[in-house]
Amino acid sequence: MEALTNFLNLLDSLMGSAAYFPFVLLGTGLILTFYLGFPQVRFFNHAWRIVRGKYDKPGDEGDATHFQALTTAISGTVGTGNIGGVALAIYLGGPAALFWMWMTAFFGMTSKFVEVTLSHKYRGKDEHGHIVGGPMYVMERRLNMKWLAIIFAVATVISSFGSGNMPQSNNIASGVQASFGIEPWMTGLFLSLCLGAVIIGGIRRIIQVAEKIVPLMALIYLVGALAVIVVNIENV
Repeated sequence: MEALTNFLNLLDSLMGSAAYFPFVLLGTGLILTFYLGFPQVRFFNHAWRIVRGKYDKPGDEGDATHFQALTTAISGTVGTGNIGGVALAIYLGGPAALFWMWMTAFFGMTSKFVEVTLSHKYRGKDEHGHIVGGPMYVMERRLNMKWLAIIFAVATVISSFGSGNMPQSNNIASGVQASFGIEPWMTGLFLSLCLGAVIIGGIRRIIQVAEKIVPLMALIYLVGALAVIVVNIENV
């Protein structure tokens, strides 16, 4: 873990630090939002109807319904950063951090909208006939930059092991050890077996599991947040 941290710090220094990242993230969202005329507002009702399955058709091409696609996307987005990261931001930046998180989320909706739309437009099929897509396919098929697509794909895989898995697994193992005295390696082994059983089933099983777990995860998250507010209501 220390070697990985040192490697990431080296990349960070070569790229000129990540201090510019908030400006890139918010700036891109601002430009796209005004250019497209605030699609996160204009298409909100339409998006809600899509998630509710109003436009679902049993014979449609693809491996997932609209709701399954949403839950799968959320499963790869929501993690410890949404809990610990928010608390750390408020601790370091004060209440103003909430405002900037709201602004980034609002304008970031358009960035995500553009990313998903382009990924959908330039998606394709693999050798098994399954639908595949993502920013790397946009880079290869629309921008004709296969080299950049390869770099992006490799970086995404590395990120999935780092920020995507290690912090989540480490926090689970630490919590289980503190609460029940179970050794971290045992928790890690159990998580690996569970994830392996899901991944071996392919994209369809991943989608099916996400469809069941993500709504429960969201409910627990909201109830937990409300419980914290209620317990500390005198400080609100």
